[in-house]
Amino acid sequence: MKVNQIFPFDSELLKVTISLRQLEEISKQISSRGQVSGLNEVVWAIKALTLTDLTTLAGDDTEANVRRLCHRAAYPFPLHFLEQCVDPSLLKQIHTGAVCVYPARVADAQRCFEQLKADVPIAAVATGFPTGQYGLKTRLEEITFAIESGAKEIDIVINRQLALTGQWKKLYDEVCEMRKACGDKAHLKTILAIGELGSMENVYKASMVCMMAGADFIKTSTGKESVNATIPVGLVMIWAIQDFQRKTGQIVGLKPAGGVRTVREAITWMTLVKETLGMHWLQPALFRFGASGLLDDIEKVVRKGLTGQEVRAGPVAAY
Repeated sequence: MKVNQIFPFDSELLKVTISLRQLEEISKQISSRGQVSGLNEVVWAIKALTLTDLTTLAGDDTEANVRRLCHRAAYPFPLHFLEQCVDPSLLKQIHTGAVCVYPARVADAQRCFEQLKADVPIAAVATGFPTGQYGLKTRLEEITFAIESGAKEIDIVINRQLALTGQWKKLYDEVCEMRKACGDKAHLKTILAIGELGSMENVYKASMVCMMAGADFIKTSTGKESVNATIPVGLVMIWAIQDFQRKTGQIVGLKPAGGVRTVREAITWMTLVKETLGMHWLQPALFRFGASGLLDDIEKVVRKGLTGQEVRAGPVAAY
């Protein structure tokens, strides 16, 4: 498994000034361009499905509902249902980008996917999700436990108090330890919890610190904060990704999580990524949605768009 490397901490990379007016103007422009309809909406909906981390993070999660989640992730539609709009050779690729569960439920998901013979990655939230208010040793042990149970992706939460008090080097050191705990066995996705960082400048700095520490993805939110994934925040994180790539050559993925519930909202995010990072970023290795309810709207849009509709131009490749 190819994972990102750790770079030395460099405080010069944290220097930034962000114009809120510019953010709002660009965000409005992006939102106005992210509107599609008809078969194009169906194709974008299927694309969003393949980029979704189907998630359950409830206190009453059991093996039974994790199994239901995995079945839905692996087989979101009957294969024959998509034959009119998807190239037949791509049908087996129509599944979610991953399933995301608590570490204690990873083994349940692993058993289910083995029985289904489905190649869907398992992601686990770790390091004291959602607050991160645990000792570092405990958080690292949780990463190890999740990987040993079968997780290939670890979604960690950063220690927000370090960001809020400007202890960037200490935050960097902690994330480096988490990167080392993942090793080359799991990708590291770092949750910034943007709704609790206080400013857009802190969002940029936290993004940069996590990338210096070897993050494979930076992720907006746990989904538990009062403010989660928004287009302005996504734009700031994209600026950080672009700056980091220019200065180091390392490519980092983006994961908006929390608040993306409809296909229209997902298309707006995909438009943002396409127009800033480029179309090649719209693949599971570089872009994900963290969502529990998005698949419901994807299913509704696809079924409505295909019911009684003839595709005369032949199958459309779902990217």
